[in-house]
This record gives sequence, C-alpha cells and structure tokens, in this order.
Amino acid sequence: MKLEKAVYTAYASATGGREGQAQSDDGKLDVVLSTPKELGGAGGEGTNPEQMFAAGYSACFLGALKYVAGLEKVAIPDDTKVSASVGIGPIPTGFGIEAAISVSIPGLDKETATSLVEKAHVVCPYSNATRGNINVDVSAA
Repeated sequence: MKLEKAVYTAYASATGGREGQAQSDDGKLDVVLSTPKELGGAGGEGTNPEQMFAAGYSACFLGALKYVAGLEKVAIPDDTKVSASVGIGPIPTGFGIEAAISVSIPGLDKETATSLVEKAHVVCPYSNATRGNINVDVSAA
C-alpha cells in the first residue's frame, strides 16, 4: 500500500554485507556487523540484520501499543516491555525470516492486554509491512 505522505524518512546504508558496517546518514546509527556462528560466521562482536530488525520491530510495536492504549484511555506503565525474536532459515528460493512479538504489561489484566496487543498489531507499521509476507506470532505475556 502506498503512503498518502511520508512524514519521516530514515536513510541508512551498509557496506561489507554481514561482515561489514551499517550507518544512518545522520550518524546516530553506526554499527559493526558480524555473521552469527549459526549462519556459518565467526560470531564476532558485531550485530546482525536480524537483531536490528527485532530491535526496530519491538520499539515500533511499543509505540503502536501506546497509541491504541491512548485511544482507549488505558494507562500503559513505564515498565511495559515488548520483546521480539526474528528467526532466519532456508526456504525453497533462498532464505526467509519469521518473527514473534511478546508483550508484558505489568498490572494489566490478560484480557485487556491481549485486546490492546491485537489492536497494536493492526496499527504497527512493521506489522503492516510484514503481514502476508512472513509468519509473525503476537502474544501478551
């Protein structure tokens, strides 16, 4: 789906592939990349695309959760935590990924938490980008 208007655009680039470096154009992101041992790499000190995707997805999902909670007048405590996992593995045409999002909202009953998480999954830009493309499991812990 095409955006009506992009209100913010991030710019980043990578060199060297999984054994390289990635930076944003403003210098706020500057990371060394290394390939995990599970993917045949040395497992160096750097991060990898899957970790960055998981971090971005969890932060974005928390923003979507706060948004829908605000619409419903539900207070989200400061210690609310969104954890994401991103798996990578072979598919017939190369490699694919899958993701899981787990949300912990201390002090909120399971039914309300689950409802908010389901609504956040509809609103979240990462969820919208992945929907229909990869398997994403979402749960309220």
